[in-house]
Amino acid sequence: MKVYYYDHCASTPMYPKVIETVTELMKLHYANAAALHRSGAEAMKLVERARTSIAERMGAQPQEVIFTSGGTESNNLAIKGSLFKVTRPSKHIITTAIEHASVYECVQQLESWGIEVTVLPVNHEGMVDPREVHKAIRKDTVLVSVMHVNNETGVIQPIQEIGDIVSKYPQIRFHVDGVQAIGKVPVSWKESGVHLYSGSAHKFGGPKGTGFLLVKEGIELAPLLSGGDQENGVRSGTHNVPGIVGMAQALRLSLEDRDRRRQLMYELRRQLLGIVAEIPELLVNGIYSDQMEVDEQHTAPHVISLSYPGMRPEVLVHMLEKHGIQVSTQSACSSKSLKPSRVLLAMGYDEDRASGCIRISFGDEHTSNDIEILGERLKLAMAKLKPLERNHR
Repeated sequence: MKVYYYDHCASTPMYPKVIETVTELMKLHYANAAALHRSGAEAMKLVERARTSIAERMGAQPQEVIFTSGGTESNNLAIKGSLFKVTRPSKHIITTAIEHASVYECVQQLESWGIEVTVLPVNHEGMVDPREVHKAIRKDTVLVSVMHVNNETGVIQPIQEIGDIVSKYPQIRFHVDGVQAIGKVPVSWKESGVHLYSGSAHKFGGPKGTGFLLVKEGIELAPLLSGGDQENGVRSGTHNVPGIVGMAQALRLSLEDRDRRRQLMYELRRQLLGIVAEIPELLVNGIYSDQMEVDEQHTAPHVISLSYPGMRPEVLVHMLEKHGIQVSTQSACSSKSLKPSRVLLAMGYDEDRASGCIRISFGDEHTSNDIEILGERLKLAMAKLKPLERNHR
């Protein structure tokens, strides 16, 4: 049976060209980029070319690109690095109830260490109100951290409006987790007043274990890792040369013809929503879910959150896998948790709906025919699960 992969939010297939590049670099450029000999210098040239390439495509300067191991490290570096750089005793962070675990739990840890935190609510569609951000700002506010695209619902947050607000307070840094946005929605990080922007290669066709943090020129961060002087002393550790170069190539490929590819994915989204409308057991979570419409301004094209109230999500996931369909429950980082989705609870859904959710996310390789097959298998799975509904409440 052919397997259909619809879990791009967790990890995307690597571009074949990137696989070739990474493989070749692992064979030829194994030297430490910090070494003084010729092989080390050649490796460092590759790193710096990749840095320049990423900077150009993200609208940044090369010196504003810090290489990391991925989105989790980028988010932690942005948040903790900002907090630890401030020496005054009173510090305050603003974030939202729907952030990825690498932000949400990072902030919870800081709160346990005595940092004051304001966690903002979202509306029923999963969007934070910029006015709530404004009201939460205090004299001791150091950082505002709001994700760009939610990893469970695909809802796009009002980054521009929040950036306009934060820009009026020079002492506050604005961090955006852009992991699910890059390659999917337009990103203009400087124009949005963002100081720190996180990216992860394996979310846009690159290798795992590689990411970056854009740090606006003039912003200083305290390093989280002690060691060498790599990345201007902000992020110590031997450069992952094949991963960094592969990430730069993947970013270029993911941004090529992005607008046309985006529209194709929105069409697939509309097609899938039309099919889901014929399955009464499934409810759509997020923007305009009741009307089964697609709001391109506020929803990313590649992810849909569905709930089967009363059904444990892992049962639905395994049933779909028996039919050759691979999807996830909630975020991949929370997929093994049996708890209700924190994001859906924050949106005001009841525990039944928040507990019975799955996430479908697709990419460039998918076609209209793939969505038809997905729809057929969803209907088959629903028919087999219906008699089990009460047993899984």
